[in-house]
Formats: sequence, structure tokens, C-alpha cells
Amino acid sequence: MTLKAGSILEGTVVNITSFGAFVDVEGKTGLVHISEVSDTYVKNIRDYLKEKDKVKVKVISIDDNGKISLSIKQAGLDKKSVRPMEIDWQKEKTKQNQGNFEDRLSKFLKDSEERFQDIKKHQDAKGKGYKKSSNY
Repeated sequence: MTLKAGSILEGTVVNITSFGAFVDVEGKTGLVHISEVSDTYVKNIRDYLKEKDKVKVKVISIDDNGKISLSIKQAGLDKKSVRPMEIDWQKEKTKQNQGNFEDRLSKFLKDSEERFQDIKKHQDAKGKGYKKSSNY
């Protein structure tokens, strides 16, 4: 089958990055962006794909330079085809049972405060450099 926009083909995952997966289709490599892996939000692509996985992909586009954009979610697959994150329930239970309620509550409050401080720092850093000048 010829590579053209709209084609649905089978490919092999050859490399995984933080922003997507490179898939070999008919001897050419295309990119499945992380936003095109699943219908749900994908934080870590390695929770869904691993190298050498066989996947069905849809060719979204091929630009003038030969870059191929692919999509797994547009290939019309059922949700069982893409692996969801696996959870070790035994490990989760042991996490929950560690310490008494007060210890867990104080840890939660400490973690929440640290996250809040990180968010505040990030927002403060974003605002720098965009101050209104009064020289007009």
C-alpha cells in the first residue's frame, strides 16, 4: 500500500521520546505525537507503548520534506488495543496502610504545600519580563 494521507497501516514502534513515538511504516519512519496516541490525556507515553510494539496508524500528513505525521487514535482502534497504565494494587494497598491517619495527613499537607510553592514560583517566573513600562 502506498503512503498517502488517510491510509491506515500497520507499523512497528522503533523509538519512544517524551513527545511521541517513531513508527516504521513500509520502510519509512513517521512520528505519532503524544497527543495522537489515545483519546485520553497521555502524561507518559511509555505507559501506552513500548519499542517493537505493532500498532495500527493512520497517515495524517506527509510534508514537502518527507516528514510523516501519524495517529494511533485516528486509526479507529478500540480502546483495548492501546495499553492503559498498569497498576500494582498490592503495592497501592501497602502505600495506603503505612502509618496512622495523622502521619498520612501531615505528609499530605507537606506535599501539598511543596506543590503549591512550586506552582507559585512558576507563575511568578512567568510574570517577570512582561511588566508594563511607564515610559510612554
